[in-house]
Amino acid sequence: MVAKELGVGELAERAGVAVSALHFYEAKGLIHSVRTSGNQRRYARSVLRRIAVIKVAQRVGLPLAEIARALEALPSGRTPTVADWRRLSAAWKQELEQRIRALTQLRDQLDGCIGCGCLSLKACPLRNAEDTLAQDGAGPHFLP
Repeated sequence: MVAKELGVGELAERAGVAVSALHFYEAKGLIHSVRTSGNQRRYARSVLRRIAVIKVAQRVGLPLAEIARALEALPSGRTPTVADWRRLSAAWKQELEQRIRALTQLRDQLDGCIGCGCLSLKACPLRNAEDTLAQDGAGPHFLP
């Protein structure tokens, strides 16, 4: 007989994350638990799939706020299905494609650039003649 709910230690072990990560995810509203009469956390087995989604999203560099928005669209009372995952991943695909293009551009231009100490002010795509972008705040403005 398979237990319906998992304790925090068991969930952490099965999901391959630290207990502190589970507490963090729960504090951010990414996962949910119920409390026993002894005030111990218990998690539905479907939380394992949600954690897998979180880990994949973090691995590709998605911010937690974006992950949280996506998880809101997933069902909370059951394990997400293949169709649920397809909807979720389709929403992320465009953002990931944009990141890939930006990283490819950065990679291709990196050998001619040393950050703000540019080797060629005439050819630099980040050039900020006479500091005209200072009014827009600190940091790079042409790179995401």
